[in-house]
Amino acid sequence: QVQLVESGGGLVQAGGSLRVSCVVSGGTFGTWTMGWFRQAPGKEREFVATINWNGGTTGYADSVKGRFTISRDNAKNTLYLQMNTLKPEDTAVYYCAARRWVGLGYGSDKYDYWGQGTQVTVSS
Repeated sequence: QVQLVESGGGLVQAGGSLRVSCVVSGGTFGTWTMGWFRQAPGKEREFVATINWNGGTTGYADSVKGRFTISRDNAKNTLYLQMNTLKPEDTAVYYCAARRWVGLGYGSDKYDYWGQGTQVTVSS
């Protein structure tokens, strides 16, 4: 059974930094494309970042490009999202997702497994 468990969310002031993590078990993490999505209250879930199986290729939403960095450690079955220069509009529940197929995934329909999410709140 595949499980994705996020952690590291919390409350941070605008301009601050936070790193969220996602530990994956029960599957072949090292062969999967991974992604981060977020959902703010009253809004649809939106793409944040994606990374290929070995970390060599990444993709970002325009709203986070230059501020967020996605990375992975295949030896630890762990995905990361480093978030810098946070803004109040980054406030959301952040979800990690796993895609069993080759190629970056920019849409939520491209992913097969999801975590339960971790709350990130940025105060102004």
